[in-house]
Amino acid sequence: MGAALPLGDPVPRDGSLPGAVVDPTTPLSAYVHIPFCRVRCGYCDFNTYTADELRGARREDYAGTLLREIDLASSVLSAHPRPLSTVFFGGGTPTLLPARDLAVIVATLRERFGLEPDAEVTVEANPDTVTPEVTEELASAGVTRLSIGMQSAVPEVLRTLDRTHRPENVATAVHAARDSGLAVSVDLIYGAPAETLDHWRRSVEAALALETDHISAYALIVEEGTALERRIRRGELASPDDDLQAAMYEHADTAFEQAGYGWYEVSNWAKTSADRSRHNLAYWRGHDWWGFGPGAHSHVGGVRFWNVRHPAAYAQRLAAGDSPGAGLEIPDEQARLLERVMLRVRTVEGLPVSGLAPESRHAVAGLVADGLVDGREAVRGNLVLTRSGRLLADAVVRALTA
Repeated sequence: MGAALPLGDPVPRDGSLPGAVVDPTTPLSAYVHIPFCRVRCGYCDFNTYTADELRGARREDYAGTLLREIDLASSVLSAHPRPLSTVFFGGGTPTLLPARDLAVIVATLRERFGLEPDAEVTVEANPDTVTPEVTEELASAGVTRLSIGMQSAVPEVLRTLDRTHRPENVATAVHAARDSGLAVSVDLIYGAPAETLDHWRRSVEAALALETDHISAYALIVEEGTALERRIRRGELASPDDDLQAAMYEHADTAFEQAGYGWYEVSNWAKTSADRSRHNLAYWRGHDWWGFGPGAHSHVGGVRFWNVRHPAAYAQRLAAGDSPGAGLEIPDEQARLLERVMLRVRTVEGLPVSGLAPESRHAVAGLVADGLVDGREAVRGNLVLTRSGRLLADAVVRALTA
């Protein structure tokens, strides 16, 4: 059901943002959290709930509850109105809600905030929940992009991850989305216990055969408190192997590049710059976003805030006319610098050397010498990771912020 929320200062009952310095020229995005899953995957620590865990909340009422938070957010931001440049429905499994509910949410966001003429509107989907009728309804509602949770093409790997979809349903979902005029992305996970390099090659080949616009590939991280972590602790499964995960990343990067996909963030590849996830780019570039839904996090005007976790508590707060916010913080300059380095250094755009603290710039020459940072880009004053640097991105960040 997700990791515990951070501590922070109380959120005012009206949802106002003390200390916010809102720049009306900063793009604004919306993240919409749909916390429902049929089955919880063993590796997942997101704030999600199966039917028997909802206690006090009903999935049928969820869209109406979200609309209350949309009303509250539009009121809070009314002094500096901005249309939304991107909207992202994540989860959980957003497509467990009826497509008509997702359409109502998009329509309300458009009514309360406005959408940029070329706004990107993405919905994450489990392949088993995607039909031509669903994609047609989503496209008619203004959704522009479907992100499909493929994870693997190998049944035994899917079983290890507790994924319940059939591999062949991924192609069916991709074709339905494409036929409805939606851009399509697929998500992969590598490094599952007992997954071999041959397994991974099969998944990469299957993903490329789909000819989607975008591919994400994430290394499996064993999060504390998940079912997967408990199985590994009991010795039922082996821990992911770092060297094998590195080999899998290198194989995927080479295969994607040969197929015409360019990396633009450590775990993301797109056919063209227009196919990149603009919503994720908004996070990496430090834009503003409001996160709707239980446990969702937001960043507006330099203020970070987050909602209560359980759907029942979330609904109760909003039904009473109160903000669902659980806490907020205003990061200091040191925290902002660390975050900026962590996010920007992972992108192909890179991080301007001038954006580093003066005492950290001396580390750049060593990172170039170690083959982790592109030397030609560094001479131009920009930090861009090499492939080896992408594999050791966390170490690069530590060196730049020590």
